[in-house]
Amino acid sequence: MRGTLIVARLALAAGLLIMAPFGARANPQTSNTGNGPQASGNSLWTTLSYAPASANNPLKGFMPYAGDYGTGGGIFPHSMEFFYMGVNEVMFGPNKFVWAALDEQLQEIAARGDQAVFRFYLDYPDKPSGIPDYLINEGLKVNGYTDYGNTTSASPNYEDPRLRAAMVSFIKALGKRYDGDPRIGFIQVGLIGFWGEWQTYPHQDWTPSLTTDDLVLQTFVNAFPKTKLLVRQPVDPITIYPVGYHDDSFAYDTISNGNGNFMDLLSSYGLLDTWKTQAIGGELRPELQNCIWGAYSCAQPPQTFGASVDATHASWLLNQFVFSEKMPSADEARALAGARSLGYELTVPAVSLPAVKAGAPITVSVRVRNTGCAPFYYNWPVELALVSKGKSPVATWTTTWHLDTILPGQPDTQLSSTLAHPSLKAGQYKVLLRVANPMAGGNPLRFANRTQDATISGWLTLGQMTIS
Repeated sequence: MRGTLIVARLALAAGLLIMAPFGARANPQTSNTGNGPQASGNSLWTTLSYAPASANNPLKGFMPYAGDYGTGGGIFPHSMEFFYMGVNEVMFGPNKFVWAALDEQLQEIAARGDQAVFRFYLDYPDKPSGIPDYLINEGLKVNGYTDYGNTTSASPNYEDPRLRAAMVSFIKALGKRYDGDPRIGFIQVGLIGFWGEWQTYPHQDWTPSLTTDDLVLQTFVNAFPKTKLLVRQPVDPITIYPVGYHDDSFAYDTISNGNGNFMDLLSSYGLLDTWKTQAIGGELRPELQNCIWGAYSCAQPPQTFGASVDATHASWLLNQFVFSEKMPSADEARALAGARSLGYELTVPAVSLPAVKAGAPITVSVRVRNTGCAPFYYNWPVELALVSKGKSPVATWTTTWHLDTILPGQPDTQLSSTLAHPSLKAGQYKVLLRVANPMAGGNPLRFANRTQDATISGWLTLGQMTIS
């Protein structure tokens, strides 16, 4: 079953599909567009106005290769950057690691306020091999090939016990050092196959065994309980790993047609609900990036971008073209709408800020709605603040709220938090809300509300509270 699915998917990657035309996906809207109080039980709720969220909200949208913004007319909104790295750039012996190359790349991206998505590889066609030299010196067998224009890389024997041990050692060391690192948004599992894409087509006999696949996946899962992982395709029909998936041929062989493409694979492995807890990402098919937004006809007709987003619930895509080239204004607007349609969009339709007596506990309640296509996958701290005069909070506290479980299409989630702050004086206070990016200088998560950033940049103004 596994071999058949892989062959079918790779045949599709070679272009054996008839595609639907491009179509725009409508941005989701909230029905709460006015302001004013409304009674609900014993509380008085005030509605907040909707406004589209920032296009560079963290951990979603389009992203470029790290630092590569080309010569386009301005930098397209984004919050993440992508890079590949060979294992041999950091691994120099069975347990010898020098992390300078990875640290430097992560720090450069973080200095721009972005978070990283990356993939380590052993074999990348037409790039120098990523296999650590010590394995070659010990006699690891490798297979040369000329497919994909390759003249430099080689495919290793993934069944060699020495390579298996090396991969386990590498993954454990990577996780020990980087799991939960706030500079990292997502890690693609990589390592296996051409480009780390878990396929060796057309050399089927080079494909690793399920034993090797499971070893790599289980080791990654154990090493990264915090940082979210993605793999190119499912491989084990029995063991379901807590990982997401990346469709690197997005809008070309994405939507199910029964021939083994991305959604067919997820369906056949019973993984259609993966997006509810694990991220879906990938790359907009490179041949489509310069034509899918409308100005030029695609030589390889795309599937509908909006339908592909709806089917996958994708949160982010590598899409270098929008960063490298100046597009016609209408195309750029469609590309921006496409980026906005990815991932979560959180809005606060209503808030309850009851007046209190000085010295009494303060209670703030909000209703939160996800108008996007996917959850926000991390449990970042949710903070509340009170501002009296000026723009400096006089009280700030971290709630126990979890936003990562709020799915699109669900009823509003009601959240409440109480602060005991007996020293606050009587007066009028603005109440603010934010989701704190754990990476210093990182893009703030902005809500889809008109009062986002109205008082302090990065904070949503919920309204005014009276302490008497």
